[in-house]
Amino acid sequence: MKRCFALSLAVLFLMGVTAVAADRELYGVTFPGEKIVDGKKLTLNGVACLKKFGFVKVYVGGLYLENPTKDPREVIESEQIKQFDLRYLTDKATAKKLQEGFVELIADNNPPELVKAHKADIDTYVSWFDKDMAPGKTSVTTYRPGVGLTLEWQEEMKGTMPGSEFAQMYFRYTFGDKADQGLKKAYLGLE
Repeated sequence: MKRCFALSLAVLFLMGVTAVAADRELYGVTFPGEKIVDGKKLTLNGVACLKKFGFVKVYVGGLYLENPTKDPREVIESEQIKQFDLRYLTDKATAKKLQEGFVELIADNNPPELVKAHKADIDTYVSWFDKDMAPGKTSVTTYRPGVGLTLEWQEEMKGTMPGSEFAQMYFRYTFGDKADQGLKKAYLGLE
């Protein structure tokens, strides 16, 4: 009886691990359940779609974490490899619109003194959004502890913003108190 119970627990555990690491599809884009970044296994925490005007699907995104969580504060502050993998679905996401939107969201979701202190970093980061997006184009942002926040724009490495403070600002615009609640819940795996 004990052996049967232990076997049942093992099967349930494996099913749970499989469910966490399962691939997810959203609007025709499949995100793998796991990725390896710098030799570390990242797990797909959640997927979301950014829509404008209620019907224009701008992009679908997957949030990958070393240590999956449903806690937005942990996503913002934890020192682990974190990655946003965004796949664009529209050609209406021009570089200029994306730059303006990023600056606005950073300002709306971070303390003004922090935004002021990092104005040069914000300007540098948005300068890397140098090409319009189109269906199938990608943006991958990866935070590495001790290194900083790295941006790949349309599969081209753009640069790294050093340290953790700017990275926390970046993650706060999706997971902060004033962030879009639908996106936040989807990335946290709450929807």
